[in-house]
Amino acid sequence: MFHAETPTPDLAAGLSPRMQGIGTSQIGLVADRGRDDPEVVKLWIGEGDLPTPPFIVEAAHRAMLAGHTRYATSLGIPRLREALSAYHARHWGVTVSADRFAVTAGGMNAIMQAAQALLEPGDEIVIPSPAWPNLAEAVRITGGVPVTVPYRVQGDGRFALPLADIAAAITPRTRVIVVNSPSNPTGWTMPLPEMTALRDLARARGLWILSDEVYAHFTYGNAIAPSFLQICTEDDRLIVTNTFSKNWAMTGWRAGWLIAPRGLAATFAKLGQYNTTSIPTFIQHAAVTALEEGDGFIRQMVGRCAESREILVEGLSRLPGVTVSVPEGAFYLMARVTGPGTPRTETSLEIAFRLLEEAKVGVAPGTAFGPEGEGFVRLCFAVSPSLAREAVARLTPVLGG
Repeated sequence: MFHAETPTPDLAAGLSPRMQGIGTSQIGLVADRGRDDPEVVKLWIGEGDLPTPPFIVEAAHRAMLAGHTRYATSLGIPRLREALSAYHARHWGVTVSADRFAVTAGGMNAIMQAAQALLEPGDEIVIPSPAWPNLAEAVRITGGVPVTVPYRVQGDGRFALPLADIAAAITPRTRVIVVNSPSNPTGWTMPLPEMTALRDLARARGLWILSDEVYAHFTYGNAIAPSFLQICTEDDRLIVTNTFSKNWAMTGWRAGWLIAPRGLAATFAKLGQYNTTSIPTFIQHAAVTALEEGDGFIRQMVGRCAESREILVEGLSRLPGVTVSVPEGAFYLMARVTGPGTPRTETSLEIAFRLLEEAKVGVAPGTAFGPEGEGFVRLCFAVSPSLAREAVARLTPVLGG
């Protein structure tokens, strides 16, 4: 998944300058060292340890047997877009017409299509950081310029994102503001009043908001994270991206969606056509089943994550030199590691390698998500409580000194 090869110098020099600047995933650097070791507790990648529910797998099988194995419209089959409309009405109480949805090859392709639609070379896009690295790289691939706005770390270790900091990053070249709430990797979740203030700022400046709402169900203490769809009209400059990967344990299925303003269906039909033609038709039928029958599975997933979150927060918070940022949402925990036994010069990547070697626990280095992540490691807690306890047991003697 993350394996990187080094091309010969003459071939590399012949690539597009934008491609030469694409970064290498630090998560992959760590994972490549331990992915084949069965003893490693793997908390590095944003993927749960539950398989796709049988009712979704069976729906795909039935669709294949029924002959749904041919090309489909690039926007997605009508039944899936109607199911997506009903899903948003059920969970957020919003009316989004089916013709505003475009089915994509996962959330990553949704973000890539949004970047292709919005950015010209040199356009700036504001991204809070630490951030999922794929956001910035999608911007670079399309010729845009990512401008990072660091989260502020509060006294209790939680992350905050003042609207004034976003406003200060806007320049005449700014085109888009990205919001990932709940956030990967910080767990920060934007309250609805702050969303409203950002919407007003974007309207006043003529800017787009790209809202990545992948982890909306994964909140702890709240029913569901708010959506920009609750406060924006169909004519606002808003694109919402999402995926089937997290809610329904469908990471390998590569199915996602985006929601565009009214009247842009033809644009995203063309982008879908030239990116992927369409995602497999039988997967789209399975996705309908996930939407219509999968709310119980989502509740199971979130409850499981809440228990594992509590285990990791409580266990790591007891360790000297480890400061835990308690996540409000998503399924990641950011922990600052400062000692004992941690040299001041040790980087996040070096800490991750050490924990892999000494504790047999795989974590993501904080700098995988930008320089603002230096000193942190990220742990994915979308795993069983027993695995979370094992991770704490292994990390305690290494980080506890």
